[in-house]
Amino acid sequence: MKPIFGRGPSLQLRLFLAILLSASLMLADSRLGAFANIRYLLNSAVAPLQYTANLPREMLDVLRGQFSSHQRLLTENKALKRDLLVMKSNMLLLDQLQQENQRLRDLLGSPFVRDERKMVAEVMAVDSDPYSYQVMIDKGRIDGVYEGQPVINDRGIVGQVSYVGAHNSRVLLLIDPTNAIPVQVVRNDIRVIATGGGRNNQILLEHVPSSTDIKKGDLLVSSGLGGRYPEGYPVARVTSFSFDNKRPFAQITAKALVQFDRLRYLLLVWPTDRVKMSDKATAEVAPVNAVNAANAVTSQPPAPVITAPATAITADPAVPALKKVTNAN
Repeated sequence: MKPIFGRGPSLQLRLFLAILLSASLMLADSRLGAFANIRYLLNSAVAPLQYTANLPREMLDVLRGQFSSHQRLLTENKALKRDLLVMKSNMLLLDQLQQENQRLRDLLGSPFVRDERKMVAEVMAVDSDPYSYQVMIDKGRIDGVYEGQPVINDRGIVGQVSYVGAHNSRVLLLIDPTNAIPVQVVRNDIRVIATGGGRNNQILLEHVPSSTDIKKGDLLVSSGLGGRYPEGYPVARVTSFSFDNKRPFAQITAKALVQFDRLRYLLLVWPTDRVKMSDKATAEVAPVNAVNAANAVTSQPPAPVITAPATAITADPAVPALKKVTNAN
């Protein structure tokens, strides 16, 4: 008797074909980027669900703020007024100190200028992978965010943008083992490379000779080399320095100044050179638009035409370039 259901391939063959297909898809995605557009579309489709999941927390924050006691608000108001008075007194000398600092830098020939554009972003989710330190923020490509963009907060450098979606982005934290940043010691301007330690708030200084003048307690700030991170932002403080005569390099660890387990609000930074590139690109587009408009007018049927001098479109320095940039060493 002929069986009703024909026998198909064996389970071992099916398993082998599934593994082969999975490996081929992963290789095509990692080497060729074949699914970048698909990932981008899926990320855009899931974005409303992420905002919906984040809505209860925002509602609870609003309710908690509304039900705060009147006495607590009065106390905070008095403290803020005192802080504001102190800040205003410090601001009296700010212009003079800025001018003096500029004169000293002109004398030293330093190109360090601090006029970056910044945008506030909120952390939406934290990566659950124990071997990856990433967070998701609520700003994306429509806000001008680009891959490799530096991210800071009120304590120092947080990391850099690793992936940009339409409405959200992923930030690779500074403590991730795959992240590195050029830093310098404030005490003596020694420049080294700091990498993530793979643990909470741990930074490692690798390939540093044992004779290097680095001590416990030294403050590390970004050096600005490579053009990725702006110069002068705090990064970490050295916690230990040890070396073995049998090894060519010292073992140096530092503690990041940012509390990565308490991230809530971050600042996206557009460096000065990128803002200038945006201005230059917009200025180059303006004459082309004017010429195209003039050609469109001249191509119409003959009619009395009153010509007027074309006005150049000025660039908005607050709009960053949306061109995707490659990682700099």
